Amino acid sequence: MQPTIIENIECFITRPDRHNLVTVRVTTNKGVTGHGCATFQQRPLAVKTMVDEYLKPLLIGRDGNNIEDLWQMMTVNAYWRNGPVMNNAIAGVDMALWDIKGQLANMPLYQLFGGKSKDAIAAYSHAASETLEGLYLEVDKLLAQGYRYIRCQLGFYGGTPQGLHATKSPTPGAYYDQDEYMANTIAMFKALREKYGNQFHILHDVHERLFPQQAIQLAKALEPYQPWFIEDILPPQQSAWLEQVRAHSSVPLAMGELFNNPAEWHDLIVNRRIDFIRCHVSQIGGITPALKLAILCQAFGVRLAWHGPSDMTPIGVAVNTHLNIHLHNAAIQEFIPNKPNTESVFPGSPIAEQGYIYPLEKPGIGVGFDQQKAEAFPVEYRPHEWTQSRLPNGAIHTP
Repeated sequence: MQPTIIENIECFITRPDRHNLVTVRVTTNKGVTGHGCATFQQRPLAVKTMVDEYLKPLLIGRDGNNIEDLWQMMTVNAYWRNGPVMNNAIAGVDMALWDIKGQLANMPLYQLFGGKSKDAIAAYSHAASETLEGLYLEVDKLLAQGYRYIRCQLGFYGGTPQGLHATKSPTPGAYYDQDEYMANTIAMFKALREKYGNQFHILHDVHERLFPQQAIQLAKALEPYQPWFIEDILPPQQSAWLEQVRAHSSVPLAMGELFNNPAEWHDLIVNRRIDFIRCHVSQIGGITPALKLAILCQAFGVRLAWHGPSDMTPIGVAVNTHLNIHLHNAAIQEFIPNKPNTESVFPGSPIAEQGYIYPLEKPGIGVGFDQQKAEAFPVEYRPHEWTQSRLPNGAIHTP
């Protein structure tokens, strides 16, 4: 096989709608160009610096055919490794190289991996409201669109407190009350089951808002309502407590969107402490490590539910789709439809049809990138108040 020489690497940040989205472009001597998602929306300029100042000079002139070797080199070249800035930058290049390889082979990515294991991947989307009546309206909209898996949230992550017992001079932040949140969430599940029965599977994201004993209590209390999974019932640094959650409840557990490092997921998978891995593909370094993670999960009966928020490019959504169609243990995909501006910058992105996402059939990843339109939506920093989450006494807590 003739070398595919990397001639240029570029990094673009665009904010077509609410989120800063980061895209990496790799250009080769064969006239084939690939694109990858490197979005870390809270620190996009740091990712761009990593690509422009460190990865680009490292990779120019090298053979882009050798994805495995280049990924390993990018990972260890700085000596200190892992972390969201480095991993997202590496992922952008890694996805772009896989995109190029698929185009050279004239195959969509899932075919390059080895073909499909299913006709489509089931999708779930989000229903959230401050009130039960409002939540019912959101659920009804998604049911009408064909979804049979719906993530339900009463209020924002951790709930929106109505009776907060705050201090006399509260430090600014996004406050929530764990006790009120737990009571409201249990009531929400009960109300949804009473109204809808088993019309759809209920998913819920705790978003790491609880202390370990509270997590055990919530899991036990939700068991009668048969959640399809409960996500991030604990923060990663307290994942050892999942063994006790498991001992007290059969509620399926999902975790992983905050993971950067294989050390964070290895024991959870090998000891079967979670049912679903929720890693964000660019956060762990791209397609190359995602394939390896999936194989590890399959050996231990853990299913895949890749993170799929609105703060990732449609290129990343397409990558998730190719992985899901190929990987046998891919179970479900979180999906947020694009807004028009984002769709104009990234034409051809995946859509959900009656609750399923179907294979993309264009060579490579299959999603376009319109640089001219992207440049019309420049990067804009905002402080992300929701990450400044606080308990009633003013102590900051995991967001």
